[in-house]
Amino acid sequence: MAEPVAGPGLAEAERVELTVGAVAPGGHCVARVDGQVVFVRHALPGERVVAEVTEVHRGFVRADAVTVLEASPDRVEAPCPYARPGRCGGCDLQHVAPPAQLEWKAAVVREQLTRLGGLDDAELDLLDVRVEALPGGPLGWRSRVRYAVDAADRAGLLKHRSHEVVPIDRCLIAHPAIQRLPVLPPSGARWPDAEAVETVASSGGDVTVTAVAEGVATEVEGPAVVREVAAGREWTLPATAFWQVHPAAADTLVGAVLELVDPRPGETAWDLYGGAGLFAAALAGRVGDAGRVTLVEASAQGVAAARENLRDLPRVEVVAARVETAFARRRVTGPVDVVVLDPPRTGAGARVVRELVAARPRAVAYVACDPAAFARDVRTFAGLGWRLAAVRGFDLFPMTQHVELVGLLLPPD
Repeated sequence: MAEPVAGPGLAEAERVELTVGAVAPGGHCVARVDGQVVFVRHALPGERVVAEVTEVHRGFVRADAVTVLEASPDRVEAPCPYARPGRCGGCDLQHVAPPAQLEWKAAVVREQLTRLGGLDDAELDLLDVRVEALPGGPLGWRSRVRYAVDAADRAGLLKHRSHEVVPIDRCLIAHPAIQRLPVLPPSGARWPDAEAVETVASSGGDVTVTAVAEGVATEVEGPAVVREVAAGREWTLPATAFWQVHPAAADTLVGAVLELVDPRPGETAWDLYGGAGLFAAALAGRVGDAGRVTLVEASAQGVAAARENLRDLPRVEVVAARVETAFARRRVTGPVDVVVLDPPRTGAGARVVRELVAARPRAVAYVACDPAAFARDVRTFAGLGWRLAAVRGFDLFPMTQHVELVGLLLPPD
């Protein structure tokens, strides 16, 4: 079929035949129609597909592959019936074979480090960027699932880039204990006073369902405080508090951080954006009684969890503040030997990077959930003379486009 002319003639809901190009951030691949950029979901590089336009923007359009004319050898049948165009938007890559998902994510990381991080081909070759699978396989891993509630009071998941709720019978990436909960429509459950239903299956064996309206819990079934097991310790925290959603994530990240920065007895360490204290506890175990660890966290829930869970570690100080504020008010000051930097999805930002460099640590472990934000901060470090010496990728979110990174940043020699 003939491809339409780019521009005003390419409209929402229009279908176009195209050849899919390279992967892009956000679970898309890039294609072009007469020079116009098309970001295509549910496709793989090299495929020939019929794509339906879902959004039209100035300079690009978004589309879903609705018919595959020439399939990639990496294409598989999505195990979930809801992982389709126009249905649930939670999983981006169910149509991609698991080994190819790892390469997809590694390709995105390399592209972001080049385009936003300013690294050249030689630097990328030295880093040898790869994404490692975690144990447990691509399904049944998600230990925390937030369901939205529709106008008929049914729990479900959202369409891609939409507030529309898709009622589902189960989520295949959810932990088996969550899949068994009577939360979704087939159970007959209705949630008339909730805008969302949050479910938890902790590594300590606790299972909790929390109905939420306007950010406040309206109903809780199961323990409100759950146990997690990681880094050789048991943690307790509110069911609604942040914790890594993959059961193997906490230990995997701790292992990578300790391997990269190699904390030594007697050293001083910072755990910035420290949450409940996972990295602070691991650092404390390495620096010993002669060392010192400072954890900085802004969330009141995170601060309370850190103080409760680290009570047996007097060498750890918990500072309740935004990281920028802690630096500005000298709540945390150098010198420091090693730093763990685990910022939110938006990244640390230039101001925090400059403060870190001024404190003159010998090594920084940067834990990142967004390759773009990570790459921008890497570029800021590079502008101050630092270098990205290593980066490891981990598939903490199988079947989705998300990837977790742990990078090692070192000062000039």
